[in-house]
Amino acid sequence: MSQQDGDKPAENKKPKAVALLSGGLDSSLAVRMMLEEGIDVEAVAVKTPFCDFDCGKGCGQRVKEVADELGIKLKTVYFGEEYLRMLKNPKYGYGSGMNPCIDCRGMMYSAAKEHMKKINADFVITGEVLFQRPMSQNNRALHIIEKETGMECKVLRPLSAKHLPPTDAENLGLIKRENMGDIKGRSRKGQLTMAKHFGMSDPPNAAGGCLLTDPSFSKRVKDILDHCDDIPTLNDIELLKVGRHFRIMHDAKFVVGRNEDENEVMKALAADGDIVMEVKDHVGPTCILRCKSYNDPLLAKCAAIAARYSDAPRHELSNVSITVNGDKSEVRVMPADIETIEMIRI
Repeated sequence: MSQQDGDKPAENKKPKAVALLSGGLDSSLAVRMMLEEGIDVEAVAVKTPFCDFDCGKGCGQRVKEVADELGIKLKTVYFGEEYLRMLKNPKYGYGSGMNPCIDCRGMMYSAAKEHMKKINADFVITGEVLFQRPMSQNNRALHIIEKETGMECKVLRPLSAKHLPPTDAENLGLIKRENMGDIKGRSRKGQLTMAKHFGMSDPPNAAGGCLLTDPSFSKRVKDILDHCDDIPTLNDIELLKVGRHFRIMHDAKFVVGRNEDENEVMKALAADGDIVMEVKDHVGPTCILRCKSYNDPLLAKCAAIAARYSDAPRHELSNVSITVNGDKSEVRVMPADIETIEMIRI
């Protein structure tokens, strides 16, 4: 239901909006359109374990730099364990990968709504473009997200506003609908034309750093959710981002570093109870066995995988060091054959 006439802001009150800012081109343009309309804008930037606006996965610029360039205040909201709990069983399911786009956007809307109430803003703006993303940016999905978060008629999408029902901000005359955009679909021509209008000589790319849309990474996420009794830890998620992953058995996963940088990351991620393996006398990976319990055959199998990814000779026994909570031991194994390894690789 739209805002009643009696709720219209006082004449001397400058309209205020909260922007969901990603650091990409679309949300930056949405803010610029509002500033051009004389709206006071503050931004909320949302980070999750899978979509970090500083990740370099297409965001172009750090969101803080974008907010500074726009001259607006910025509040950062981080969703951690609550996001993982949602990911385990999203109400509206997944997209092409393990991306729960509708539920994810709902959490973002809720964060913007909370800040809107805190600063007494009139509405929320986003850089969403109708039909740009198949799961979360269609008419049905946008309606669902607004209804789920109690934000009906409170979310203005300036880039596509002319293709969408009028919002409270338009009905109350806070912004002029004729000045809003009519962009829809996946083409970027409309945004680039708009960027030129605003004098953006080097506009940022589209923000698109969500790892959950990546097919290979999605397999790792599905695997850990399928084999986790409750929800994975944030450490579990960080470990998904590095190395080669192998499901040895239901409650045992083995991760093998791919280069020196990943080896250092894995050493930092090793948690209490993790079994760390490294091949002695040869250049090779740092490996982590994460399991509920272990025995000698399991250790030997993982050590053989570690040896296979080292510089150790393929047809000679190799010594592999094993460290468990500070206790060190060694096992001597033949490197595993690649066929066996590929059968259990995630």
